[in-house]
Amino acid sequence: MNVIGGLVLCVGIIGALPGIGKYLEKAGKWLGSFQVLIGIIALIVGLLNLGSLQGIIATLVGIILLTGVFYMVPVLGKYLTKFGKWLGGFQTIIGIIALVLGILGMFDLI
Repeated sequence: MNVIGGLVLCVGIIGALPGIGKYLEKAGKWLGSFQVLIGIIALIVGLLNLGSLQGIIATLVGIILLTGVFYMVPVLGKYLTKFGKWLGGFQTIIGIIALVLGILGMFDLI
């Protein structure tokens, strides 16, 4: 989940990679159309694995991706939106970390 979420968060800079950058950027833009769904899944997976670094990063990715819909949450919506906007300032950094950790996790390197 971190690979997909990281790709969506890094769509602005991923195109700079030589060779495959433009293809990854296209994929990231296409995945961006499913931002809310990816955010929900990332948040759930992250909360279920909160004891690991992968889970923490997936939770942060989910919060960033869901910032636009948190206002609909009855009690905590205002605070979640504010936190998500603050995290949005670190969107690229969190996206890069999520992408790297996701790739390392796929090969069982972490």
